[in-house]
Amino acid sequence: MNSISEEVEQNLLVRLNRIEGQIRGIKKMIKSEKYCVDILTQIVAVRGALKKTGLKVLQEHINGCVQSSLQNEDKEIIDELSDVINRFID
Repeated sequence: MNSISEEVEQNLLVRLNRIEGQIRGIKKMIKSEKYCVDILTQIVAVRGALKKTGLKVLQEHINGCVQSSLQNEDKEIIDELSDVINRFID
């Protein structure tokens, strides 16, 4: 089950396209032998962007899939949610 609306999906795709561009930029920086700290700064930016994107997906999951499962008294969703949060924060 996927609870991501079309609007949120478009937002996520825009974010991921931007991240993809950032990754290409990092590759160019490495090939161009840019200063290591500048490369690391860009890597930190990509990690932050991925984290924000992941949090948005998690929010959609909680507000959609989890909420729906709880209404149907599916208590296993809590264990699944706990597992995914643990994987996400590592």
